[in-house]
Amino acid sequence: MTESPAVRVHGLHKRYGRRTALAGIDLDIAYGEVVALLGPNGAGKTSTVEILKGHRSRDGGEVTVLGVDPARVGRFGRAARDWLSGIGIVLQEATDLGELTVGETVRHFARYYPAPRDPAEVIGMVGLTDQIRSRVRRLSGGQRRRLDVAVGLIGDPRLVFLDEPTTGFDPAARRASWELIRTLVRAGTTILLTTHYLDEAEALARSSVLCAPTKRPARCSRQAAATASTTVSCSALLSACGSAVVPSATRPSAPAINMS
Repeated sequence: MTESPAVRVHGLHKRYGRRTALAGIDLDIAYGEVVALLGPNGAGKTSTVEILKGHRSRDGGEVTVLGVDPARVGRFGRAARDWLSGIGIVLQEATDLGELTVGETVRHFARYYPAPRDPAEVIGMVGLTDQIRSRVRRLSGGQRRRLDVAVGLIGDPRLVFLDEPTTGFDPAARRASWELIRTLVRAGTTILLTTHYLDEAEALARSSVLCAPTKRPARCSRQAAATASTTVSCSALLSACGSAVVPSATRPSAPAINMS
């Protein structure tokens, strides 16, 4: 018997007044893989993730996340808690507790979950063991981002949403974050990431959903996707393809980056 995907989306539509934000996205994410939502600002990436998390309603289409329709799970009760505990969320701009230390922050969020991972293990996974007693407000931007990931992982989720994980990072910090994401996938975590970097989607994802608010989304061919170069602008690719699910180009993995 074939296992249902971690995420299944068919014909997803979302409108804000007269503006169409999502025009028929189709998406399947199998357990243990990475899929990227690729597109420029305003293309509907955040709206898609918010619908999948159950934080925003949809105007059309079918959605299941971990076997549940987010629109029907509700916000309270045991069913909601069980479903939410399987999902980790790493927002682009997370609100942190600046006066707490790294260790205190991760232990604080661990208390919200029925079966959290060991805080010290998670802190080590994201490369912050040396900063475990440092106050959050004293961390660098890259270290704060790693802490955001630690908070997203502490509940031992089966599925993680990463919203623009490397925006504003320098090249070295971006590559370090990529290696962290690869480490999570090797451990069996399913990841949906949003990005407007074509090279990031190619480097990390099995396939990419090209988000563009078009009335009738076109579908990119496999040949076109396989030959797409990182020198092609995201806007140009979206203009040609509309909203589609395409496989990422196959390329050698980047060398491992020391996270310490």
